[in-house]
Amino acid sequence: MVRRVAVLGAGVSGLAATKWCLEEGLEPICFEQSEDIGGLWRYTDQAEEGRASIYRTVFTNSCKEMMCYSDFPFPDDHPNYMHNARVQHYICKYAEHFDLRRHIQFKTMVTKVKKRPDFSVTGQWEVVTQRDGKEETAVFDAVMVCSGHHVYPNLPLADFPGIQKFKGCYFHSREYKEPEKFRGKKVLVVGLGNSGCDIAVELSTVASQVYLSSRSGSWVMSRVWDNGYPWDMLVITRFRTWLGNILPRALSDWLYVRGMNRFFKHENFGLMPLNRTSRKEPVFNDDLPSRIACGVVVMKPNVKEFRETSILFQDGTVQDDVDAVVFATGYSYSYPFMEDDSIIKSRDNQVTLYKGILPPQLEKPTMAVIGLVQSLGPIIPTVDLQCRWAVKVFQGRRMDIKKKKLKKGENLKQPLFFPSSLPRRYGSSTTLQTDYIAYLDELASAIGVKPNVLKLLLTDPRLALEVIFGPCSPYQFRLMGPGKWNGARKAILTQWDRTLQ
Repeated sequence: MVRRVAVLGAGVSGLAATKWCLEEGLEPICFEQSEDIGGLWRYTDQAEEGRASIYRTVFTNSCKEMMCYSDFPFPDDHPNYMHNARVQHYICKYAEHFDLRRHIQFKTMVTKVKKRPDFSVTGQWEVVTQRDGKEETAVFDAVMVCSGHHVYPNLPLADFPGIQKFKGCYFHSREYKEPEKFRGKKVLVVGLGNSGCDIAVELSTVASQVYLSSRSGSWVMSRVWDNGYPWDMLVITRFRTWLGNILPRALSDWLYVRGMNRFFKHENFGLMPLNRTSRKEPVFNDDLPSRIACGVVVMKPNVKEFRETSILFQDGTVQDDVDAVVFATGYSYSYPFMEDDSIIKSRDNQVTLYKGILPPQLEKPTMAVIGLVQSLGPIIPTVDLQCRWAVKVFQGRRMDIKKKKLKKGENLKQPLFFPSSLPRRYGSSTTLQTDYIAYLDELASAIGVKPNVLKLLLTDPRLALEVIFGPCSPYQFRLMGPGKWNGARKAILTQWDRTLQ
């Protein structure tokens, strides 16, 4: 029987894990190597080793009604999209409301997680921690890895010939904090993700010229959609998901591309993705098109070669006198505390997790990796439901585990497990790409908390219509079943009021 659970990290995932362990009568101990909670959302002026790092002006890409914990809405007077300081304040209030801090050991680094010798019988783990130079070892019945995947920068310098000759400065976007020191300079930003676009737009207010280089293009969306409402409250609905699943593929792809081009034609701005129909996570930036139109951000293809003071691009153009390069090239996931790294990673250094949570080759399902999925949806409701599911598994609830058929030559000792909601249309990614609503419904069904739409139509048609056609907000997974929250119905029926306020 699982009792003691080690939670690694006190960000949004670790707090959800701690909370749900307590709800189910388990004894969590959360280890956080920094001095406070918040993880990614806790801004510091300098990037800290082993911690996620954000720049000063980071705002959310999901609105407050969609990205909150399922039983803890943001205050009514908060804006729909929030600065990182407001999110950090909300996270602290969440921890205070559910009295989570007393279960967290701060300034404590987890240095090793390994199976006990009798793991095949007990499923127990040894967790080695370090605090104030002292090392401690403790035994836990289960481990929840909540350390995130924005910690270890991916800086593929080998892909950029001549970078050693370049006389300007270059660094990963993790080190970027604010634009002032680039005033009057020419700056190249490599990478068309959310960070790359944000940094390029911000630098364009002070730099003499910004160049934004992209290898494969990307869809760029605005946070503000029809009639000024948040994009995700209009796009992430059960009805739209259902429609996308039943329409012929060609029609679905056509509608998708048409929708993405509704505000401006990406091709004209040098932004068109190479794979037009890929549903990989789009970029959210309200200012980039206007910055390109004003000429202060210039789109460039992939870099072919760096020279001492200039850069040659794949299309043959050369840009002279570049002063600095920001590599917004993402992150690689790493678990340095794992004694056996193959527990989480598998072939070709890729992650393979059942339901995007459980390492499949363990004899006992007593380890959960939280937050290593990516979808067109907010992370807090995702990790909240992942934690609820994982805790039920720890308690012995049987889940329907299906093996994926192995191709000839694949290692039979490491069977592959994937969320069944993983559509083929997603591009490759280091995280597990999945469809947001389908994935949450899959987890919710397994633990009996998926909203029963037919039952609601008969008993509460007003609520049912909002669940079907309205935004798939996190409160929907607290309407019924274990962990039901009495405030869920009211939260759903008043979510548009709070958005307008």
